[in-house]
Amino acid sequence: MTAGAGSLVVVRPGPLTTVQDLGRRGVAHLGVPRAGAVDEPALRAANRLVGNDPGAAALETTLGGVAVRATRPLLVAVAGAPSPVRVDGRPAAWGAPVAVPAGAVLDVGAATAGVRAYLAVAGGIAVPPVLGSRSADLLSGLGPAPLAVDDLLPVGPRPPRRPTPELVPLPAPPTVLVLRLRLGPRADWFAPDAVARLARDTYHAAPASNRIALRTDGPPLLRARDGELPSEGMVLGAVQVPPDGRPVVFLADHPTTGGYPVVGVVPPTDLAAAAQTRPGTPVRFTVHPGAPRPTG
Repeated sequence: MTAGAGSLVVVRPGPLTTVQDLGRRGVAHLGVPRAGAVDEPALRAANRLVGNDPGAAALETTLGGVAVRATRPLLVAVAGAPSPVRVDGRPAAWGAPVAVPAGAVLDVGAATAGVRAYLAVAGGIAVPPVLGSRSADLLSGLGPAPLAVDDLLPVGPRPPRRPTPELVPLPAPPTVLVLRLRLGPRADWFAPDAVARLARDTYHAAPASNRIALRTDGPPLLRARDGELPSEGMVLGAVQVPPDGRPVVFLADHPTTGGYPVVGVVPPTDLAAAAQTRPGTPVRFTVHPGAPRPTG
């Protein structure tokens, strides 16, 4: 990553920090995942606070935050998972615009709740786009690599002045994740009582969860059929059930095809909460008939 109209120098990359925008739309037929921010409302909120377009590229942190040094004066905002914010060691606002002087270090600390925070910079992170997006895709390897110490992140020109809010409300990270599940297309691969139990049982978010999927621990879903399906298309929010019977909810970096049966689909509006769900959090499904229209 190289410097542009202005840049951030990575001082501390955190456990996993990536560049994300709203993802690669309309290329699933090429086998390219959508990628993009896992918590889209949080990305949009951070961008709104600094006057960017909603889909400008920002930094998505995971649990441990990030620290960067500004090479010119910048306006930034942090949204998503609540996190302590400091500029050269002095406390600064979370969820509000913050001015960072040239040479100062902006430190976003470990999330106090939730999983992913979004650091937006006025002008956006201006790494080169790939297939119409600046997002890092951890499944396919497209886009910029996760941040490393001393990386230089280009920042675009500051956008024209526009009214910016002092606060953009967002829901708190869930203490119990409730996901609506619309059955299909392969609900008939599971025993009727298994589908009924899915609506009654409590699962827990598994430690193996990542940008590809929210994985769950809990009672396995029993199949009514043996064997496996040929690979078929997968959409955002698809709930695939591998041989161990534990539901897997596909998130931003999900594969575009898969061979395990999909018991149902979670609407995209429910997935921001899934993106902020920590391992061990209880997960409940509320089951509804009929799958929603795929969104890619």
